[in-house]
Amino acid sequence: MATKTNSSDGRTRSSIQIFIVVGLCCFFYILGAWQRSGFGKGDSIALEISKSGADCNIIPSLNFETHHGGEVVSIDESESKSKVFEPCHSRYTDYTPCQDQRRAMTFPRENMNYRERHCPPEEEKLHCLIPAPKGYVTPFPWPKSRDYVPYANAPYKSLTVEKAIQNWIQYEGNVFRFPGGGTQFPQGADKYIDQLSSVIPIKNGTVRTALDTGCGVASWGAYLWSRNVIAMSFAPRDSHEAQVQFALERGVPAVIGVLGTIKMPYPSRAFDMAHCSRCLIPWGANDGRYMMEVDRVLRPGGYWILSGPPINWKNNYKAWQRPKEELEEEQQKIEEVAKLLCWEKKSEKGEIAIWQKKVNDDSCRSRQVSFCKAGDVDDVWYKKMEECITPYPDVSSSDEVAGGELKPFPERLYAIPPRIASGSIPGVTVESYQEDNNKWKRHVNAYKKINRLIDSGRYRNIMDMNAGFGGFAAAIQNPKLWVMNVVPTISEKNTLGVIYQRGLIGIYHDWCEAFSTYPRTYDLIHAHGVFSLYKDKCNIEDILLEMDRILRPEGAVIFRDEVDAIVKVKKIVGGMRWDIKMVDHEDGPLVPEKILVAVKQYWVGNSTSAQ
Repeated sequence: MATKTNSSDGRTRSSIQIFIVVGLCCFFYILGAWQRSGFGKGDSIALEISKSGADCNIIPSLNFETHHGGEVVSIDESESKSKVFEPCHSRYTDYTPCQDQRRAMTFPRENMNYRERHCPPEEEKLHCLIPAPKGYVTPFPWPKSRDYVPYANAPYKSLTVEKAIQNWIQYEGNVFRFPGGGTQFPQGADKYIDQLSSVIPIKNGTVRTALDTGCGVASWGAYLWSRNVIAMSFAPRDSHEAQVQFALERGVPAVIGVLGTIKMPYPSRAFDMAHCSRCLIPWGANDGRYMMEVDRVLRPGGYWILSGPPINWKNNYKAWQRPKEELEEEQQKIEEVAKLLCWEKKSEKGEIAIWQKKVNDDSCRSRQVSFCKAGDVDDVWYKKMEECITPYPDVSSSDEVAGGELKPFPERLYAIPPRIASGSIPGVTVESYQEDNNKWKRHVNAYKKINRLIDSGRYRNIMDMNAGFGGFAAAIQNPKLWVMNVVPTISEKNTLGVIYQRGLIGIYHDWCEAFSTYPRTYDLIHAHGVFSLYKDKCNIEDILLEMDRILRPEGAVIFRDEVDAIVKVKKIVGGMRWDIKMVDHEDGPLVPEKILVAVKQYWVGNSTSAQ
């Protein structure tokens, strides 16, 4: 009997020991999973947000629809602790901080220096909200916006008089109409582009990215869109009031800019095609400096189009009312610089000349030229333009495309860019690049569940403030919209060259300064990691006020950032006439990265506003 009792006790103790061991294993497994989730890293703030009822799910209470010019919306006073930002005076309706006309006139006029970026010092920065003009309405959807702009949005009639015979713009009732004409194409941009297409392979996807220097109201870029070509257009803020503003109101990519003394804010070998249509840039001056800068950003095998004076001066000098000797000398200088750049003239017909950049320098190594010093050819932010030629990347054969050959678009969008395949970006592999693309496909799918209007045509002009490899823009790609991919100058990796190799467009920028655009020019802004990146670099209040300046009334913002940055942003925008909601990461509430979605309220200015 005793033997049976001892045997029973042993089995009981064994069972208890097994139970204890299994329990400990389960405990440590759960603990490990908890730590790996990121929640075990002291993410108490995320827990507080979840507990506080911040509504981290789909957000039915935010209205993304446009009311196309409704009444002024009252400010939500629920964020009592937030600093309330007052409206600026109505004289600042079209304020461009770094291209302010009064400040510009204090700088030298030589080489257009006064038309370049000159940002206000800290003590002159505005700390108020830029108002929309009275009567402001949401722009027409694309493609109607290409041809019509509401007068109230940019109430400037001067171009309708100055450019009346050139078919740029006409005033009709309460709208401006854009017939598609230009100084060099009064019969319309479509016919002009047809002429170019007889020389340049525009239709087959070989040419995807274009640069329009001195773009006017950007009709060239507007009409290239239907041919699946996206143009980055720029023009200065000068006596032709609001030309870039008109371009953006039309839904055409454009920035305020000028060829002056500093390099363009684009990477080397970015554009398939560059264009000047009577753009008034002195191409032969300063030993060909401006042509050398175009060469830097032109892809090997790319095309340069010069339309207007001095091309074919022999037949046109009387119509242009300029001395033929002056025009002859001007064209001669351009031809000489083009030869030094290793460009081949493909056509000269009427007032249009087209050159093509060689795919490599194998056939012109004997040229006696001054090459730019070795270094980072994409380090261009506020760097002085030089009279030197940017060398081609090395090639191993005479028919190899320097820097790598690109697929035609749209295949180019998800093909491996040569800059990635060659390993020229430290720490980035083909595998990590593909993982990044897949990540952004997931993120964008989540955004579309939050805001179902994203690819409906409601948002035409979109900005990605910290674009990385362009994964957001690629995932959201749609004929109804375009994305300005901004690569911050303080980013760890310089990825803008990759973005262009995907057939997308973008620009370098430092978010401690104002962007080179007019107020109310973007419908949707995406800010991924921006405020973590700029932590302790500059005042995040200034960045948010700049976002408010460039965002249209009833436009939307998507913030994606670490939770502590999101909390700071949420508090500030509570006083900016934005409606906001917090949303969880698509992988669940335990991920420390959060999403904040905002919609800018509709309101307009009045002359009694404070600042």
